[in-house]
Amino acid sequence: MFEPVKPFFALNEAEEFQEKGIYLLGIPFDGTTSFRPGARFGPDALREASYGLESYSPYLDKDLEESPFFDLGNIPFQASRHDLLRESFFSLTKNLDLNKQKILTLGGEHSISYCPAKLYLDHYKNLTILHLDAHTDLREQYLDEPYSHACVIRRIVEEMREEQTLIQYGIRSGLKAEFNWMKENNTLATSFEELKEKINKVTGPIYLTLDLDFFDPSFLPGTGTPEAGGENFHNFISLLKLLAQKNLVGADVVELSPMLDVSGNSNVFAAKVVREILLCMKN
Repeated sequence: MFEPVKPFFALNEAEEFQEKGIYLLGIPFDGTTSFRPGARFGPDALREASYGLESYSPYLDKDLEESPFFDLGNIPFQASRHDLLRESFFSLTKNLDLNKQKILTLGGEHSISYCPAKLYLDHYKNLTILHLDAHTDLREQYLDEPYSHACVIRRIVEEMREEQTLIQYGIRSGLKAEFNWMKENNTLATSFEELKEKINKVTGPIYLTLDLDFFDPSFLPGTGTPEAGGENFHNFISLLKLLAQKNLVGADVVELSPMLDVSGNSNVFAAKVVREILLCMKN
C-alpha cells in the first residue's frame, strides 16, 4: 500500500493504519516549486538524519519509545500534478480514524499540506490551524496553478467553517494584498508574545502546518525559498511546550530541500524539529 522506507527513530514500520497511534507519512512532491526544487527528497533525508538523534527529548521530558509511533513510509506517487497527488492521498487515508490515529506528514513542498489539513478540517468542527512560515501563501493562484505552494493557505481557508480559526506567525514575505487580508481577518501574530496569547485562548484541537523556512536561514539554509529574519530553535521549543498542554491532533513539516545544504545540518535540524512535534502529539 505504501512504499517502504527506513524507519524514523527506529519506529515500528506499518503498511496501513491499523491501530491507535501516531503515524508518519511522507509525501515526496515538489511539482509546483517555482524557485529551487528538491523538497521531494525531504522525507527520506529527515529519516536518514534521525539516526543521529536519540529518541528522548530533554526539552519535553518525553521519549518516542514510550508511545505507539509508526512510520507508513511514502505515498507511492511519481507524478508532478497536484490533482493526482490529492486523489492518491485521499484514497490512501479513506479508512483513517482520527479518533484513534494521528498523522504527521513529511513534505515535500508546502502545497502538500492542503491534503492533511482538509482531512482534519472535515473531522474537527472547531479546529484551529496554526501556520508557521516565512510566507503568506494566500494567493488565489500562482503561475496558473491554484494548488501552488504559494496558494496553500488560501485553499485551506476555503475549506474552513465559521467556527474554525487560523493563526499565522513568522510571516515576513508576501504581497501587500495578502498582508492586508491577514490584518483584516486578524490571523497574523506579529510578535512571539502575541502568538502565545492567541494559542493560550484556544480550547479545541490544533493542527500545525510548519514550513521550515519559518526558521532563519542561518539555522536552516536547506530550504527552497529562504527568508532572512526568521525564528530560532529555542523560541520554537518554548512554543511546543505550550502546544504540549493543548490538544495537538496533527501536523505537517514541509520544504526541507536537503541538496541545498551540503553540510547536512539542515536535515538534522529538521529531524529534531519533527521529533519534538511527534512528542507534542502524544496523548
